[in-house]
Amino acid sequence: MIQKIRKRDGRLVEFESSKIAKAVFKAFVATKTKDGKRGEEIAAEVVKLIEERIPGIPGVEDVQDIVEEVLIKNGYAAVAKAYILYREKRAQIRKAKQFFGVSDELKLSVNAVRVLERRYLLKDDKGNVIETPTGLFRRIAKAIALDPESEEEFQSMLATLEFLPNTPTLMNAGTDLGQLSACFVIPVEDSLVGIFDAVKHMAIIQQSGGGTGFSFSRLRPKGDIVKSTKGVASGPVTFMRVFDTTTDVIKQGGRRRGANMGILRADHPDIIEFITSKTKEGFLANFNISVAVDDKFMKAVLEDGEYELINPRNREVVRKVRARDIWNLIITMAWRTGDPGVVFIDEINRHNPTPQVGEMESTNPCGELPLLPYESCNLGSINLAKMVKNGSIDWENLEKTINIGVRFLDNIIDVNKYPIAEIEAITLANRKIGLGVMGFADMLVQLGIPYDSEEALKTGEEIMRFLEAKSHAASEKLAIEGGAFPNFEGSIYKTPIRNSTVTTVAPTGTISIIGGCSSGIEPLFAVSFVRNVMEGTKLLEVNPYFEAVAKERGFYSEELMMKIAKQGTLAGIEEVPEDVKRVFVTAFDIAPQWHVRMQAAFQKYTDNAVSKTINFPNDVDIKEVEKAYMLAYELKCKGITVYRYGSKAQQVLYLGDVTDKYVSADAEYAGGCPAPVCPV
Repeated sequence: MIQKIRKRDGRLVEFESSKIAKAVFKAFVATKTKDGKRGEEIAAEVVKLIEERIPGIPGVEDVQDIVEEVLIKNGYAAVAKAYILYREKRAQIRKAKQFFGVSDELKLSVNAVRVLERRYLLKDDKGNVIETPTGLFRRIAKAIALDPESEEEFQSMLATLEFLPNTPTLMNAGTDLGQLSACFVIPVEDSLVGIFDAVKHMAIIQQSGGGTGFSFSRLRPKGDIVKSTKGVASGPVTFMRVFDTTTDVIKQGGRRRGANMGILRADHPDIIEFITSKTKEGFLANFNISVAVDDKFMKAVLEDGEYELINPRNREVVRKVRARDIWNLIITMAWRTGDPGVVFIDEINRHNPTPQVGEMESTNPCGELPLLPYESCNLGSINLAKMVKNGSIDWENLEKTINIGVRFLDNIIDVNKYPIAEIEAITLANRKIGLGVMGFADMLVQLGIPYDSEEALKTGEEIMRFLEAKSHAASEKLAIEGGAFPNFEGSIYKTPIRNSTVTTVAPTGTISIIGGCSSGIEPLFAVSFVRNVMEGTKLLEVNPYFEAVAKERGFYSEELMMKIAKQGTLAGIEEVPEDVKRVFVTAFDIAPQWHVRMQAAFQKYTDNAVSKTINFPNDVDIKEVEKAYMLAYELKCKGITVYRYGSKAQQVLYLGDVTDKYVSADAEYAGGCPAPVCPV
């Protein structure tokens, strides 16, 4: 009996004949051969020949050679050819990974390995990779676990790609740096010392891979008096340039591009300068910006009334302006440049879990984490693409992953090395975590549900309601073991709970690439496209679920995949059946209201907020942008971000045109906003 098999890297693993049967079955499917059930018989014959010919432990290549021989002997020459072509394709992928210096036991995509090599795998002093993907996950599990049982649970959850934590945890767990949180909000006080303290804190955080958010609403307006110097203030936008330039300097030496959120209240006297600040391409390039609008402002917009602009230094009314003029300017600039977004600040604070501690005034760079001044939060996302079994949602595995994920994120709070004392104090007092999801679009296509449908909205709401309930139950259980978060008294909770917030829906850029799934709750951005893996190297990527359906339904060909890659979507592709087109819709196929409604469906059961980009085609009417902003307000979203394709000169996703005939995406683009500052 064969018990072990030698892998190409020399490792000995358990021999499983079922893997041979599975590979043969795939070759039968690929060639539309009807005898696919013979896979097990072929595998048995292969095993028999291995036992006869190879004394000791066979190698992978030995086994594959015999599979080809047995297929040809049994009259399946076409199947053998498909199997050989598959072997050649896998060999090319292995060579590409070897080019990056990575040994990959998990069979990740080439681009996933490239992302891991660039950002996450440990290297020696000469820059050589000294860690495998499995080693990375073991390092993380060991660093986060507080007992051996948890370490094994964490390792299994990570290695199966069912859950992945935010970037700083992947980069820094088990290292001397040890800063594991992704999201921070830093207060900006109205003094030179206060402003530059915020710059210093931002630099320290970004150096460790964190993203930072700021409200500049406390700063006195441009032209206001400065008593100490008898001069005049330069205003929030001018000081934002200091933060932006510092981020530029920091990111040149880091593994992660720095990103910021800049927020200004709609009633600040400099609001017009703020709204129009990103008119010139490249200005404040490291910032997403959003206007904080309150209920009073929105009421004035709806009633076409005026509202007051107030000097934050002395709370005096500077002047009154027509609310709809400001609202229209926000919409116009969002249409032109993608900025600003809007945060509904009163809606955010209505859900503030610790109102006795203070008000929330800003969010992290992508808007999914409203935080108090100096608060931080660590995030993790469950891969919903892995939570489908036999065409249905695997609720049992989802619940298991939720329970382990909550413990994982809560542990981070205690093992984390905080960059400054103020952050450590309030983070430990509130113990916020953000468990969310990625791969939602992949789940939908596996279930046969179009993204832009009532059934998809119902599914999203059902998933998030389940995650919210089970994660809160898990946090309550942790409170029994270790106590409620210290600021529990006076909070919104009646039952002791370990974490003041538990759920968040983040934009899962690089971690969804590693996980091999769609980003966050975003729709697919393309069915087939070209990936710019590195300078001069491009690879065709096809959605694996579409490829499987195409092969099963008999319309797959390499030529068709290249044809689809010229436009990314299936619209107008005659070879693809209509029912398949309906399920595999992409971001630019979907009307904007479906994007907003999906964000609202998830927000309904999310403690923090939901990151979602509302995508528009280049030729969209500006009125459609206004409708989206107003719909987000009506559906009680906590904020909204839109992106009209082509509104920025530099993008990380390009649709096919006369200059580049294929849809192309940068190595780290996974979906959502195609502008460079969006993926964090």
